[in-house]
Amino acid sequence: MSARILDGRVLAQALRHELAAQIAELRERIDRAPVIAVVQVGEDPAATRYVRSIDRLSQSLGAACRTIILPDVVTQAELEATVSRLSADDRVDGILLQLPLPAGLSLDGVLSRLIPEKDLDGIHPINAGLLAQGRPALIPNTPAGGMELLRRYEIEVRGKRAAVVGRSAIVGRPMALLLLQADATVTICHSRTSDLGAVLRECDIIVAAAGRPQLITAEMIKPGATIIDFGTNVLADGSMVGDVDFAAAVEVAGAITPVPGGTGPVTNVMLIQNLIKATRSRLGI
Repeated sequence: MSARILDGRVLAQALRHELAAQIAELRERIDRAPVIAVVQVGEDPAATRYVRSIDRLSQSLGAACRTIILPDVVTQAELEATVSRLSADDRVDGILLQLPLPAGLSLDGVLSRLIPEKDLDGIHPINAGLLAQGRPALIPNTPAGGMELLRRYEIEVRGKRAAVVGRSAIVGRPMALLLLQADATVTICHSRTSDLGAVLRECDIIVAAAGRPQLITAEMIKPGATIIDFGTNVLADGSMVGDVDFAAAVEVAGAITPVPGGTGPVTNVMLIQNLIKATRSRLGI
C-alpha cells in the first residue's frame, strides 16, 4: 500500500485564488487594500527571506505589506512602542511579529502592546484563551493549515482518535484544540510520553510537531492512518525532513503530508486568511 499524498502546494494554489477574490471584494468595501505590518528585529538572512515571501504573497493577492525592520540593538521599550503605534494605527489591519525575538527581548512584553484583533499569528493570550474555549478567534497559521488540509482532502476527523506529538503554544496545543473542536478524541504526546509507539498505533490521525527529525517510524503507525507532519528539520547535508520517516511511513499510512511541500505552503496562505478575518472583524463587515 502506498499512502495518498496530501499536497500542500496544490491546496495553497487553490486557496490563493479564493483569497484573492475575497480581497478584491474587501477592497471594494473599504476602498483600499487590507494592510499587514511585519515587525522584524535584525536582519537575519532566513528571517529576511521569510518576510520578503510574505510581502510577495500579500501583493500577489491584492493586499499591502509594510515591513518595519528594527536594529539588533533595539530596546524592549522601543520594540513595544513600535507595536503600540501599529496597534493604534487605523491604516494597519494586521500585525505579524517575526519570531523568535533576539535574546534579551520579552515576547510577553511585546504581546501586551499588541491588540488581539490584529494578532495575525494568533499567539496573543486572549486569542489563545478564545481558542481554548471554542470561541471565534484568530488562530495560529500552522495548525490552521493542518486542519485545512484535513478538510480539503476530506479526511474524516469526527469520532476519530488523534495524537498530537508536540505541545508548543504555537503548533501542538492549538492543533490539539482544533482537532477536539472537530470532535476527535485527542491525546497530546511529548518528550516525557512513555512508549510513544504504543500510543500512536491506536490513532487514526497522527500530527507530528515535535521538531525531532524522523522521530516517528513506520512501526509506530496504525495501517491506514492519516499523518500531518509539521516538522521542518534541516540535516547536515542540507536536506529537509519532517518528524516522520516519510519513506517508510508512506508504505503504511493511508494519507500523509510530504516534507517539504506539505504543511509549509499552506501556512503562509492561512496568514492572509487571518488578515482578511481581522480586517472584516475590526471594521464590522
